[in-house]
Amino acid sequence: MRDYAEGVEYIRLYREGVEALKDAGVAEAELDARLLLEYVCGTNRNDMYMYPDRPVEAAQCNKFSELICKRRLRIPLQHLTGVQEFMGLEFDVNKHVLIPRQDTENLVEEVLRHLHDGMSILDMCTGSGCILLSLLHYSNDCVGVGVDLSQEALEVARSNASKLGLKATFIQSDLFENVSGKFDIIVSNPPYIQSAVIPTLEEEVKAHEPMMALDGSEDGLLFYRRISRDAKGYLTRGGMLFFEIGHDEREDVCAILEKEGYGEIRAMKDFAGNDRVVYATFVE
Repeated sequence: MRDYAEGVEYIRLYREGVEALKDAGVAEAELDARLLLEYVCGTNRNDMYMYPDRPVEAAQCNKFSELICKRRLRIPLQHLTGVQEFMGLEFDVNKHVLIPRQDTENLVEEVLRHLHDGMSILDMCTGSGCILLSLLHYSNDCVGVGVDLSQEALEVARSNASKLGLKATFIQSDLFENVSGKFDIIVSNPPYIQSAVIPTLEEEVKAHEPMMALDGSEDGLLFYRRISRDAKGYLTRGGMLFFEIGHDEREDVCAILEKEGYGEIRAMKDFAGNDRVVYATFVE
């Protein structure tokens, strides 16, 4: 992208952004360019079609050019705009939290099928708080606690709770270390990527998302083992434990839950047909 001494037409600026991203090998160049342009100009997708020749002032052109250059370097789009939509809600994100993904909506939707008004929820490895806050938003009178080891992540989660007008408690803790009380639902999207796989991930993920939220140890199962073992001390009788899992981890996670004495173990697939959610009931 270039420096702009004068403004240019909206559609021309968009096309220049697309070409710059394509040249850098960015997969979704058209979408990313459009979203960045809308972010800079305060427009929406209809403006592209209704007012393609509208002038964009030089300052906005240069801001757009700056963001395109950063996206060319594989800085995630969401880190540039600072937000990501999840479950129909807008969440603030930054480099300290995983960017909420559509796959995780499957986890939230499955929990919602079992969540009743007034229940207590613990979200382990809460990150941005997107799971817990979505559950609270779409239920009534539930009580929610989010736990994360990262204080920076908890600051993002608290900010999101305030932004959405929701009440939740957020605790800095190494898993259950600082947690007390009993919960009807414990839900977690823990780190589950095998350590050796992380170098093969997209640059946007391995270079810009928090490693502590990705690395699930050598076999990817460390946190499933620890959470399944310890959650029994924090679940009410008949309480349920929900996990997001990697596409090839269903059998292993189900075996861990069975070994720990959980009952009614089930697995669910995501929109693409991959195993994505495993859940079970705590039976004393």
